[in-house]
Amino acid sequence: MASTSDSDKPSVSNVEENRTRLCEEFAVIAGTDTAVAQCYLAENDWEMERALNSFFEADMERVFEVEDFTETDTTPKPKRQKVEEKPPEKCIDLTGDSPASTQKPSEEDDDKLSLISWNVDGLDTDNLAERARGLCSYLVLYTPDVVFLQELIPPYVQYLKKRAVSYLIIEGGEDSYFTGMMLKKSRVKFVESETVSYPTTQMMRNLLVAQATFKDQKLCLMTSHLESCKGHAEERMKQLRVVMQRMREAPDDVTVLFGGDTNLRDSEVAKVGLPSSVCDVWERLGKQEHCRYTWDTKANSNKTVPFVSRCRFDRVYLRPAAKDGIPHLAPDHMALVGLEKLDCGRYTSDHWGIYCSFSAG
Repeated sequence: MASTSDSDKPSVSNVEENRTRLCEEFAVIAGTDTAVAQCYLAENDWEMERALNSFFEADMERVFEVEDFTETDTTPKPKRQKVEEKPPEKCIDLTGDSPASTQKPSEEDDDKLSLISWNVDGLDTDNLAERARGLCSYLVLYTPDVVFLQELIPPYVQYLKKRAVSYLIIEGGEDSYFTGMMLKKSRVKFVESETVSYPTTQMMRNLLVAQATFKDQKLCLMTSHLESCKGHAEERMKQLRVVMQRMREAPDDVTVLFGGDTNLRDSEVAKVGLPSSVCDVWERLGKQEHCRYTWDTKANSNKTVPFVSRCRFDRVYLRPAAKDGIPHLAPDHMALVGLEKLDCGRYTSDHWGIYCSFSAG
């Protein structure tokens, strides 16, 4: 009978090093400290996904005010979602009761497609109800046709369903934390959606894809929250390859837009490479310095960290339709949103959001 030698067993130092790394990664994902991370990981045999699921099973509903969360949507969600026929009853639409949101746009602006992509940091429960209202105020201000959101949690989505009824909300998950999309019902017509799994993710990440139309133009809309932390570059690049493959393979009569918290470093993008048909919108618009850093601990005080970190984690990619006779969308404007503090003294998120508009050429 073969025996296992001591050399085949991981050393104590290696075990400690691995568990320390897991604690740090858990803390980053869950927005907590390493002591809490250690408790959940130890209780779940140091398996990251099990520990995160356990952490997010905690009752989050009390984060929001009682009057904003008195009803619970228990309807099972199909993998491919259908269009809502009518908004929920007795809702106050925070995105539809402002003159800014009802004023008829100019003919030029009416033909433009606009979007916001934003990691809303739902995992940070401090002032979350006020920060969710802050998001709605930006939807009123910018009236985007498409909204890509990352780090949503179920109560946050329920809040948006009640307070942003002029939008159709598509969810990229049901439990823990996940991505989502919001489509302006009066402007963008939803067709179908799907979630594409990342087989080797350790952080429950996936790609949310929706087919839609805008002024008879076919759209393929994508959002994702790619793997976090510097040490997960290889997995992050795998996920970027999945995104780029989907963008490249879309039919040539379809305009493809991706936006999300990519956690990418420029060197990682260079290793993967973008297809010639795909452009980085920030780069296409001239690499404007005021839009460079979407994660900026120098300017954003929501997270208390002992160092300054300025990164372009949040990115928007465009692959225009290539077929003759199809309007070709081109980016014409980009700005960061969420730069103003709320009454609570914090920002809507620890990330700045990205606002982009596209015109048909």
